[in-house]
Amino acid sequence: MIPVSIVIVTKNEEANIETALDSVKDAAEIVVIDSFSSDRTVEICRKYTAKVLQKEWKGYAKQKQAAVDLAEVQWVFILDADERFTPELKAEVINAIKENSHDGFYVSRKNFFMGRWIKHGGWWPDYTLRLFRKSAGKVEDREVHEKVIVNGSVSYLKNPLVHYTYNSVSDYLKRMDIYSSLAAKELKKTGVVPNMLDFLVRPPVTFIKMFFFRFGFLDGRHGLVLAVLYSYYTFLKYAKTWEMKQKRWIY
Repeated sequence: MIPVSIVIVTKNEEANIETALDSVKDAAEIVVIDSFSSDRTVEICRKYTAKVLQKEWKGYAKQKQAAVDLAEVQWVFILDADERFTPELKAEVINAIKENSHDGFYVSRKNFFMGRWIKHGGWWPDYTLRLFRKSAGKVEDREVHEKVIVNGSVSYLKNPLVHYTYNSVSDYLKRMDIYSSLAAKELKKTGVVPNMLDFLVRPPVTFIKMFFFRFGFLDGRHGLVLAVLYSYYTFLKYAKTWEMKQKRWIY
C-alpha cells in the first residue's frame, strides 16, 4: 500500500482518468473533486474510491487545495488525470515516507507530446513538488502554474511520473487559449502593462530559448513544433493582458 492520500481534480477526463487511478489503486486513500463532468468521469472514479465530491470550478489552485483539505492521510500526493505512477516511483514514495526525513518532495515528469517523450526544450526533468506532509504544505493561490509551498525541508525523488500531455497540435491550441487567458489574469494582477517590446521580443526569445539554448532541436520536428507553439502562447499571454488593460472586454 502507498501510505498517501492521492488527490485529483477532474472535469470530463474519461479518456485519461481510469489509467491514472489504476496506477495508484493501492493508495491508502484517493480523493477526487470533480467539476460536474458531463461524461463518465465520476462513474469511473467511483469504481476506485467513494470519496468523490462535485464542486463548482474555482480555479486550479482552489480546486486542488479543496481536495488536499479533504485528505485524511498525513501524506498527500497531487496527481493530474493525465499522469501515471510507475512501480519504481511507487516504491520510492513508500521508502521516502518511511524514512520521514523531509516534509516535501519534488518529482520529475516524463512529458509526452504526440506520443513522444520530449527530453529537451525545458520539458525534462520538469521537477514539480507533488508529495508533501499535509500539515506542512499548501497549494499557492494562482490563476495558472499553481505550485505547492512547503514550510519545511524538501528533497527530490529520482523516479518520474509519466505525463501524457497534449495528444495533438489541436489539443494544445484548445488548452492554450484557456491557459493564456489565465496567465494574462495573473500578469494583470501584478500590474504588468505590455509594451511593443513584449509583443516583438518575448515570443522569439521564447522560441530561441526552447529550440536552441535548451536543445529542443534534438527532439526533431516535435521540438520545433513545441517551440513555435510556446512562442505563440507567449504572444497571446501578453496580447490578452493588453486587451484587459484596454477594457474592451469584461473578465
